[in-house]
Amino acid sequence: MQAQEHFVFAALGGLGEIGRNAALYGYGAPGRRKWIMVDCGLSFAGPDLPGVDLVFPDVSYVDRIKGDLLGLVVTHAHEDHVGAIAALWPRLGCPVYATPFALGLLEARRLGEPGAPVVPLVEMRQGRPFALGPFEIEPVAMAHSIPESCALAIRTPAGLVVHSGDWKIDPEPGIGLPTDAARLREIGDAGVAALICDSTNIVREGRSPSEGEVARTLARLIADAEGRVIVTTFASNLARIRAVALAAEAAGRSVVVAGRSLDRVIAVGRECGYLDGVKPFLPQQSFKDLDRAHCVVLATGSQGEPRAAMARIGAGDHPSVRLTPGDTVIFSSRTIPGNEREVNAIINGLVDQNLHVITDRTHLVHCSGHPRREEVADLYDWLRPAALVPAHGEPQHLAEHVEFAKSRGVARVLGARDGDMIKLAPGEVEIVDSVHVGRLLADGDVLVAADDEAVAMRRRLSFAGVVSIALAVTAKGEMQGDPDVVLAGVPRYGRDGAALDALVDETIFSTFDNLPRGRRRDADSLANAIERAVRAALNSAWGKKPQVHVLVLEV
Repeated sequence: MQAQEHFVFAALGGLGEIGRNAALYGYGAPGRRKWIMVDCGLSFAGPDLPGVDLVFPDVSYVDRIKGDLLGLVVTHAHEDHVGAIAALWPRLGCPVYATPFALGLLEARRLGEPGAPVVPLVEMRQGRPFALGPFEIEPVAMAHSIPESCALAIRTPAGLVVHSGDWKIDPEPGIGLPTDAARLREIGDAGVAALICDSTNIVREGRSPSEGEVARTLARLIADAEGRVIVTTFASNLARIRAVALAAEAAGRSVVVAGRSLDRVIAVGRECGYLDGVKPFLPQQSFKDLDRAHCVVLATGSQGEPRAAMARIGAGDHPSVRLTPGDTVIFSSRTIPGNEREVNAIINGLVDQNLHVITDRTHLVHCSGHPRREEVADLYDWLRPAALVPAHGEPQHLAEHVEFAKSRGVARVLGARDGDMIKLAPGEVEIVDSVHVGRLLADGDVLVAADDEAVAMRRRLSFAGVVSIALAVTAKGEMQGDPDVVLAGVPRYGRDGAALDALVDETIFSTFDNLPRGRRRDADSLANAIERAVRAALNSAWGKKPQVHVLVLEV
C-alpha cells in the first residue's frame, strides 16, 4: 500500500531562540518529499564564543534532501532571516525567492563581500502567488520594521498553512503596505490547517505603537532641539530613516549619514522608490560644513557594535562627527537583550560629553515590529487556524504563546523546538520525527561546528591564559641551556606576592631534576610531567589552572 502524503514542517532555527530563523516545509510520502526552505538567518555570538562573530543554523539535514529542495523563500530582509544565505547557499544550491527590496539588499551585500557566491535570485511580489512543485506560495503583505515583510500562505494537496513571518498590525507603517487584514480573512475562510506564528512580543499586553506615532515624536524632538541632533536606529528600518529625513527637512536641517550599512539600505530604498521626495543625504565628510542648528546625523551602532559610528562618537574619536555640549542624541531603537553593557557604555560616554541623550525609556522614539497579544488575537480571528505552532522566540516566549493560544480557543496548540518534524496535514498536527539541528560558527573566514575544539580551547584560554614552555634535552637526558618560557594572560604575582614567572621556572627545573633519566629521554613523558607540575603550582599560587603547552626538543 502506498504511504500517505503528508505536509510537514521542521525548524532548523528560530524555535527556542530569537535569531537563526530557518524552516523547512515538505510535502509527499516519507523518502519522496519535495521541500522548500523559508528564511536562512543568523544570530550574533555572545561572550561564550570568543573570536566568533556570527552563528548560522546547521543545515546538515539539507544534505540529505538537496536534490528535492525546490527553493528558499525569504519573508523579509532582516539579518536574522537572510544573513546566512551567502555562507550556506553552496550547501543549499537552490533558487532564492524574495521581494524587490530584499533582493536589492542581498545583491548589495554580495557586491560588498569579495568572493561571495552568485546566488540565483528570483523576484516575488506581495499578493502574487507562485508555484514551486506541489507548493503554491502566496506572499501576503504584513507590516514590520522593514519594507515588504510577508506572511506566506502555503498550499499543498493536503491543506493550507500560514507562516506568519515577522509582523505587526500598524495602520501607519511609514513605508510599504500595512498588514493585509482583508486578504488574511479570505485565507481564513478557505480553511487554515495550521498557523506558524511569531512569538516575540507575546508576553506583552495590548498593541504595539505605530511607526506614525514614532515619526511624530521624532519630528517634535528634532524641531525643538537647539544644537545638532544625532539619531541612531536599526539600519534596516527604512521607515524610520524616512521619518528622520522628513523631520529634518521640516526643521530646516540637512541629514548626514554615518555608517556603511545605512548607505546600503538608503541606496536600495531609493531604487525601490521608498525615498521618493526625500532630499539627498550628505556623506559624513560634510558634517564639518554644517552649523549646529542645521544638522541631523543618522548613525549606525544603536546596539553598541564596537566598529560602528555610535561607538566612536561616544568615545569622542569619530573621524568626522564631533559633538559639543548641548547636542542631542536619540536612540531610536530598543536594546537587544545581551547588548546592554555595550549600549550603556556608549550612553555613558555621551553623557560625559554633556550631551542630551534620549531613549525609549522617556519618549516614544521606537516601536517594535512584532505584535503584542491583542494583535496576535486579531490574527487568530482572521485566520481561524485549526492548529497553532508558536515560532520565533525563546522558550519563555513559546511557552507563553502556547498558553495564550489555548486561552483564545485555538483547538490544537503544539509547543515545538528546533529539530521537531511536525505533521501539519492531513489529520491532527503532531510531532512525527526529528531532524538534525545545531549551530555553525563563523570563525574568521571559515565555518566550524559549535563543538569544535578550537572554540572550546579559546574559551579556556580566555579564562585562565596560557603558558608556553620550550626546552632542549640531549640524548643522555640532560637539559641543554635554559627553557624558553612565555606566560600570556597570567598575572605577574600570586596570592603571596611571589612572581609567577619565577615559580614556573623553579617548577620546571625541580620537576626535571626529580625525574629518572629514562623519563627525561622520553619527550612525551617529560612534557606531560612538566605540564602537570606547572599547572598544579600555578593553581596553588593563583587559584587558576592555565593551559600549559610544553615542547621538548631532542638534541
